[in-house]
Amino acid sequence: MLEKEFVKNMPKLGFGLMRLPRSNKETDEIDVEQTKVMVDKFLAAGLKYFDTAFVYNGSEAAAKAALVDRYPRESYFLASKLNAGAYACHDEESAKQEFWTSLERTGAGYFDFYLLHALSRNNIDKYEEYHIWEFVQEQKAKGLIKHVGFSFHDTADVLDEILTKHPEAEFVQLQINYADWDSPTVQSRMCYEVCVKHNKPVVVMEPVKGGTLANPPQSVKDILTAAEPDMSAASWAVRFVADQPNVMVVLSGMSNIEQMEDNTSYMAGFSGMTDEERKTIGEAQKALAAIPQIPCTACKYCVDGCPMQIRIPDIFAAMNREMIFSQTEAAKRAYANATKEPHGKASQCIQCGACEGACPQHLPIRDLLVKCAEALEN
Repeated sequence: MLEKEFVKNMPKLGFGLMRLPRSNKETDEIDVEQTKVMVDKFLAAGLKYFDTAFVYNGSEAAAKAALVDRYPRESYFLASKLNAGAYACHDEESAKQEFWTSLERTGAGYFDFYLLHALSRNNIDKYEEYHIWEFVQEQKAKGLIKHVGFSFHDTADVLDEILTKHPEAEFVQLQINYADWDSPTVQSRMCYEVCVKHNKPVVVMEPVKGGTLANPPQSVKDILTAAEPDMSAASWAVRFVADQPNVMVVLSGMSNIEQMEDNTSYMAGFSGMTDEERKTIGEAQKALAAIPQIPCTACKYCVDGCPMQIRIPDIFAAMNREMIFSQTEAAKRAYANATKEPHGKASQCIQCGACEGACPQHLPIRDLLVKCAEALEN
């Protein structure tokens, strides 16, 4: 298991290799030379954790070229992931083959951290059916994996079930950022607290909420700029999560040298936020909450009785992304995901009113679904 002292002393910024710079946008080819410069700057800042995955197109090969082939193996930590989802594999054999392919692509010899990728209530059965939990423990026993964990995309109750069933997991990778900290749908804080309860250190992904918090709403930006005029908005987001006591490392998916230089400028030697900085983040969270949005708590009482199987809370979460951050394309993608068959679209609501009778918040759900359809279906 991961020792507390090891977790405490881990440099807090990790280099996420999912959004590497591209030299050819048409072929999606990674700019390896620019990646080498970024790797050099990252390591020169005293940082060590690199994160890739089998399903990140070209990322593992880029890690080999920019990192593994150029630096002593003991000078960094490398993490990769096995995805048992239908789009990544089709049976137990092909799922397990991902591990061996990742070892070959990276040339790393072993993985310091290895994760079951993107666990949720929709796919956890596959990891059981394919015996992936047992498989990674076998590779750990051989020395091919140092530490086993998983990344997670679901609610706190599901996370609690997984950690109760699989106490052998040594760490968890979670989506955490100050915008979603108290979100009833993302449940950042609740998931974090489940990990604390199970004594599992946390690796953070999406600390800047997919780039959203690098350019937050003006009311939020004004608060952050007034507090520290020379610090980027992104720096506040990264520092907020790095400041949480049970966080081992914060991943930033950096795409260019400028982002690397900004991140390393404040995260090299990071030792925590001041009380004044924490107060500023609290004010920023209040400013975000004051922006008009649908006050859905994602209790899901409205879902079970819907004859059209409309995932109402997920649709409202997508709409809030549009209302709060003006992220139209991201909101439409989230909406499209929420309305995949067999689930109905907002426009397919038959106005029966069953949802409104079940809603503890007494929301005008039928009228709100009409607005969601108008905004996100065109």
